Amino acid sequence: MSKSVQQQIGNVALVVENYDDAIDFYTKKLQFTLIEDTDLGGGKRWVQVSPPNSNGTNLLLAQASTEEQLKSVGNQSGGRVFLFLQTNDFWRDYEHMKANGVVFNEEPRVEEYGTVVVFQDLYGNKWDLLQLKSR
Repeated sequence: MSKSVQQQIGNVALVVENYDDAIDFYTKKLQFTLIEDTDLGGGKRWVQVSPPNSNGTNLLLAQASTEEQLKSVGNQSGGRVFLFLQTNDFWRDYEHMKANGVVFNEEPRVEEYGTVVVFQDLYGNKWDLLQLKSR
């Protein structure tokens, strides 16, 4: 009998201009937890942040080290929404983010699937803040 396949995405790399600025944004403005910040030498660090009570998928903050990488900072998905931050309390998180200067691209809206708003991270990558409706 073969073992069942068990997989999960552990990290999603996000190219940033500066480790410390990115850590500050994600931990203070989005209330993420700093999971790890390990110096790898040569100016490189292994930096992982994660939303509170996340199920193991982290953002790996990767500081750009080449011109090509710098060009992708803030445009990881070609202008589309890149990541979807799901919450159990949309208005709590929206008000916290708004009070802390997060840039929103629109007013919150209620859709068939839930309440959503598009916001930007410190470099301009687009995110959805989303509370799904109960099924």
